[in-house]
Amino acid sequence: MSPVRIIGIALIVLGVGLAFMGYQESQSVVSEVSEAVTGTGTDRSMTLIIGGIVSLVVGLVLTFKK
Repeated sequence: MSPVRIIGIALIVLGVGLAFMGYQESQSVVSEVSEAVTGTGTDRSMTLIIGGIVSLVVGLVLTFKK
């Protein structure tokens, strides 16, 4: 297995973890109150979700490119 593929798999795992943590953060009481007042979620939850998605996509590309 090549080092690039190993890095890709690690990024996939990291991306899933970050996206899950972002989802959990968006469901917290603080985020719910922030969303009720401002109309958007907290910056932290959005950063975790976006970072997770980007990491997941890059990991998939690195893992499955030939």
